[in-house]
Amino acid sequence: MWFANFFVAASSTMILPFLSLYIKTLGAHPDGFTEKWSGYVFGITFLMAFLVSPFWGRFGDKHGYKKILLITGSGIATSILLMSLVTSVYQLFFLRMVMGLVTGFIPTSLAMISAQTPKKAAGKVLGTLQMGTVSGGLFGPLLGGLLADHVGFTYTFFITSFVIFGAVCLVLAGVKERPLKVNRGQSAPYTRKQVLKTIIGNQPLITVMLLTAITQIGTFSIQPLLALYVGELHGTRHLAFFSGLAFSATGLGSLLSARKWGALGDRFGYGKILIILLLAAAVFFIPQGLTSSYHMFVIFRFLFGIALGGMIPCITAFIRVQAPGAIQGEVLGYNVSFRFLGNVIGPVLGGMISSHFGISSAFYVTAFLFFSGACLLLFQRSQAKKTEAKAS
Repeated sequence: MWFANFFVAASSTMILPFLSLYIKTLGAHPDGFTEKWSGYVFGITFLMAFLVSPFWGRFGDKHGYKKILLITGSGIATSILLMSLVTSVYQLFFLRMVMGLVTGFIPTSLAMISAQTPKKAAGKVLGTLQMGTVSGGLFGPLLGGLLADHVGFTYTFFITSFVIFGAVCLVLAGVKERPLKVNRGQSAPYTRKQVLKTIIGNQPLITVMLLTAITQIGTFSIQPLLALYVGELHGTRHLAFFSGLAFSATGLGSLLSARKWGALGDRFGYGKILIILLLAAAVFFIPQGLTSSYHMFVIFRFLFGIALGGMIPCITAFIRVQAPGAIQGEVLGYNVSFRFLGNVIGPVLGGMISSHFGISSAFYVTAFLFFSGACLLLFQRSQAKKTEAKAS
């Protein structure tokens, strides 16, 4: 799964640095159109994924996660292949929407490995798996930028698609999923109503799912605009490559830190580590909007990546500890929905803010969101301590 995640993450992120540039090639557009539709095209995939993720999670609990991996991987590859043939922004928008229905390969792999990992080591194991994802995210944008500059957008879509098909074949041949052991008391299947009641009745679960959304809003508010912002800082020469380099700087930071943050979460508690990570993300985001130097921008993207690398492993491990074993897949499915909800809101929010106030302002709003997430988690933890004190 580490290698499969690497290939899927690398291929999926290959097209992200030049998505806004690709839209520019699909016709003449008025001012502000590219920024606005970059957000729409980027975000629609995650809106559809937000709607279907709980169903994929429930399917995984009942029938196993490997089947989901094969379906979603094949669907993503096919959608990206067809994107090379579009002639308008609206066709690209439609294909990104279809892609959203089958998006979820990497979150499903996290759910599968999480369900078969001892709770006391969940953070470290998921952090290790996350290294495969961020390693792909490190090389993907850089390679995508190089390919786009040298062979064009169309062939880059072709290559991306076939690499993902290769990852699907790797899962088919190389992954053997062990059936989950369910306690007798949990043998009766949960209804969707019971699952939702379990989530709503668990305040820490609700809080951490909101943090998932906040994290993704903050991360994705900038990504569709990154190529445009890099163009302002560096110029248009080899723009796709330098945009990919800025993407990859974040991936490198995450690669170096993901496993360590997961291990620290196992040791000191996932909540404490998440507060530190959210505050660090806010601190490292503000200078990205202030700098006029491309090199300083890349440095702060790298520092932000160090903070970002621990968020998903710690959140997933936290849910692994809190959720009953029989419904972990579906609970993680709802968490993935919150994740994709953030992916929807982020690009649209970033596009709207930047079109009215400039791209730099999106960085300041994003920093405030990360700071708000840290405050929310601090408040929840203080409330939980007060409740425990009253009970004792």
